[in-house]
Amino acid sequence: MLAQAVEAVPGPGVLGELAYEQKFDGYRTLLFTPTGPENGLQLQTRHGSLIQDRFPDLVAAADKLPAGLVLDGELVVWDTKAGRLSFEGLQRRTAARGRSARGLAASLPAFFIAFDVLQQDGSELISYPYRQRRLRLEALFAARRLTSPWTLCPMTTDLIKAQQWLESWTEISGLEGIVVKAMNQPYRPGHRGWYKLRRRNTTEAIIGAITGTMIRPQLLLLGRRDAHGHLRSIGRTAPLRAEMARLVGGNVIAANAGHPWEGWRFASAWGSRDILDVTLVRPDLVAEISADTAVDRSGVFRHAVRFKRLRLDVTVEEVPLFSAGPSAATG
Repeated sequence: MLAQAVEAVPGPGVLGELAYEQKFDGYRTLLFTPTGPENGLQLQTRHGSLIQDRFPDLVAAADKLPAGLVLDGELVVWDTKAGRLSFEGLQRRTAARGRSARGLAASLPAFFIAFDVLQQDGSELISYPYRQRRLRLEALFAARRLTSPWTLCPMTTDLIKAQQWLESWTEISGLEGIVVKAMNQPYRPGHRGWYKLRRRNTTEAIIGAITGTMIRPQLLLLGRRDAHGHLRSIGRTAPLRAEMARLVGGNVIAANAGHPWEGWRFASAWGSRDILDVTLVRPDLVAEISADTAVDRSGVFRHAVRFKRLRLDVTVEEVPLFSAGPSAATG
């Protein structure tokens, strides 16, 4: 089951009583425990890939779980040196196998944060309302006395507490927002019946290139200057609305020779191999943007940011300097 992004915490409304879960920045994963001695623990990504061979530490802890169990949750890793959850560390672990996977398990231990139970004792539970599935999940953790690496996702039905999570807890690296679910909902695979709300920060960036035309840009490619004055790429916007595209198109100017991004290639999305067809523009316009807290170690926003407005009253010298890591998301 999937979640659709929203701008504000939904109230009960027509959905009835709501549950609010903390949203972690990891890999959405289904966990299957063996139904017989010939099988082992399986971890399946949203795209159907089986990745349990990358996580021998989770496989070794599977004896704490009962047979015939299917859990839905988030796979995360803890960087023991940095003392925080690490998405980059999670990527390293999912790329490692064999001896490398076993070695990384010590410095980047994995955790499975369970937020739903879809099958128990071989019986399917997806037709049960969320309220009952959650009670079964809590009972499972209590009866089995499950501890690390198995973690029960925090949940509340208190809207005020959920708002506090969103405003303060999301300052913690690896916790990016909340997911809202109706207590009476069954689990519908592939259906966007949940709501997700990420904490967002408003900041500024320099427009270095566009897609589309000079009159009607579609995307803005953004940058910030580093301490040496070099313009570093930090990400791109979501597609511009028509009125915003006209506004930007009336102000951008095609770049002269010597643009700092000459010869660069830009991916269509973070981690994608598809390349955008871009037009370089003079890097002298400042965009006010709204961005979530997902920033990779190189200082690039992993998700498309939202363009809010042009800051014609702000010079590029006033834009926050480029910095690597999560702090680049704030301004």
